[in-house]
Amino acid sequence: MLRVLYAGSPAASSRALELILKDSYMSASIPEEHYKIVGVLTNPPSTQGRHRDLIPTEVAHYAQIWNEARDEGIVILSPEHLKQEARDQIAALHPDIFICFAYGHILGPKFFSLFKYGGINLHPSILPKYRGATPVNQAILNGDSETGISIQKMALGIDEGDILSMQRWTLTGTETAESLLKEVALHGAISITTILRYIAKHHELPVSYPQRGEASYCSIIKKEDGRIKWTDSAEKIDAQIRAYTPWPGCFTSCNGQMLKIIKARDAAKIAFQDNSIPKNTAAVPGTVLSYNKQRGILIQTGDGVLIATELQWQAKKAMDYKSFMNGARNFIGSVLE
Repeated sequence: MLRVLYAGSPAASSRALELILKDSYMSASIPEEHYKIVGVLTNPPSTQGRHRDLIPTEVAHYAQIWNEARDEGIVILSPEHLKQEARDQIAALHPDIFICFAYGHILGPKFFSLFKYGGINLHPSILPKYRGATPVNQAILNGDSETGISIQKMALGIDEGDILSMQRWTLTGTETAESLLKEVALHGAISITTILRYIAKHHELPVSYPQRGEASYCSIIKKEDGRIKWTDSAEKIDAQIRAYTPWPGCFTSCNGQMLKIIKARDAAKIAFQDNSIPKNTAAVPGTVLSYNKQRGILIQTGDGVLIATELQWQAKKAMDYKSFMNGARNFIGSVLE
């Protein structure tokens, strides 16, 4: 039996873990392909809410659910740093291989020496494009026509490892970072289960190949990146809103009050099927032009019109555009900043 340590923290990583765990359970029926998740490695709990309650990561939470439902004993490790104590805890599990998806820690040679077959990383881009922490967001921001996943052997350099498996698929231009990560988790988990069954059966990694092409990198996202610049084009703001859903979210200000734009579309994408929607006007960028009951709230940008369909005032609940307009007197004609 192949013993696996899984590492990750956010919701998408939890979804991948769920699918891998279910396949590991089924792999027991084929002894030569049997693998088992013996532990998960995740970030420490974070404090949330007024009472500063400690909340486990999504990965830790799902591992707990699995343990309770199956009466199993997956060990959940959440060290602040991967120092000797943490490495000793991992070594005690006798793991053969390390699987990583969105763990977010720099890993060194002492860590990788704990695993017979080293580490495998699920990276949500077509490597070497978009090495780094935010490839999904970057693909949406750049308006890419396709994306994919790379399953790579882990190396000491960031996302520099050889490729074990790669998948590509077409983007529609409507994806959010949240929806695209769900797709990544599904495709990635399937690829990882195939590789784990192969290793369990053949006692070696599948054949890999070096990354091909010129490398590019993506940067860490900051909260301020969500501020909308109305002098940008509607196409760019549309992509920004989708790329930063759910975090950090996109926001503007109206008469000194913060306003989040949660969902919106570039009017040019639907104007061809609805001639009541203007593609552009001469109004000042940020001007709230009108309210279309069938489409949303129309806002002028530096180039093109943006149609907002879900909005949220600071400290208020998010609302669809119709509910929002019921309580937004004098909103039409205002200039967002």
